[in-house]
Amino acid sequence: MKVLTGYIVKEVLKGAFVAVILLLTLFNLFTFSDELGDLSETYGLKEIFYYIALTTPGIFCELVPASALLGSLFILGAMGNNRELIAMRAAGLSIFGIIRAVMLAGAVLVMSSILIGEFVAPITERFAKKLRLTAQNGPVQVNSDYGIWLREDKKFINVRQIIDDHHLADISIYELNDQQHLQQTIHAESAVFLGNQQWDLNNIKSSVISTQQILVNKQEHLLWLTSIAPSLLKSVVINPNNLTFVDLSRYIGFLKKNHQESHAFELAFWERIVSPLDTFIMLLLSAPFIISVKRGVSVGERMMIGIAIGMGFNVVDKLVGHLGLIYNLNPPLIAFIPCLTMLMLALYSVNRMRD
Repeated sequence: MKVLTGYIVKEVLKGAFVAVILLLTLFNLFTFSDELGDLSETYGLKEIFYYIALTTPGIFCELVPASALLGSLFILGAMGNNRELIAMRAAGLSIFGIIRAVMLAGAVLVMSSILIGEFVAPITERFAKKLRLTAQNGPVQVNSDYGIWLREDKKFINVRQIIDDHHLADISIYELNDQQHLQQTIHAESAVFLGNQQWDLNNIKSSVISTQQILVNKQEHLLWLTSIAPSLLKSVVINPNNLTFVDLSRYIGFLKKNHQESHAFELAFWERIVSPLDTFIMLLLSAPFIISVKRGVSVGERMMIGIAIGMGFNVVDKLVGHLGLIYNLNPPLIAFIPCLTMLMLALYSVNRMRD
């Protein structure tokens, strides 16, 4: 039985690997097409290819459940058409033994996804973001941790909240002199983009620092001239999907401590917990379907079945997530609803095989 189990595991992994390569190629072609629209003298084909390569690990993690589903449908379907599954059952391998072997393959895929998602993808995503923004925006540099930090010449800017594309809150500006000493600080409660590289800062407290004294001044409004545009701020906003599990947990704590909105990050946190289960559920759903389906079903039909199941699950998952954010629903509940729904459907399909 160990030989048959190992054979199924190996074949399912091969099928999933082929599926993920095909899906990655498709997604990267779409990304390449989109990035060509931003082609410039500083952001050329070399930078685009670097950017695509650096974003590939993150896309891989997102595609693992769909790849597992397509790979298992293709491989188990081919085994069914070639009567290999019938031969295995005749040799003493039960239906649940076949499903167990498929789940073992899923465990390998999940472990690979977790390792890449936690230790590779966040790093490469940050490099990709920095590469793209540096190439497109020249002197402006970005380094995001808690809040958004930007550098412009001798000024360091920290933005704690982005209300929307044209409204910011809790902005601090630190300006250095030629000797790299702090000479002025400005803090504004809010800022509104006026256009033509101009921001209107509101409720400002500024400090001019010298070796003799510190002059503190308060004013209602201040016109801030900067090359930092709303499009740049939008592109560097912290993406919960690009944080490791530990960093995401810490960032949620940071937001709550500072009384900031954390619902989207909490939902991403729980979705990160649920994500490995999605792969197992996709495999569990595919196995009984293929085993019980009639022989002679074409590869194209199996792929259409896999695409329909995968897309249906993804649409429902995204829809429930957006509704949860709009109506401020409980993040763990919202994260588990699509997963548990598919799990019940999978268990129902497995239970029917007993009849």
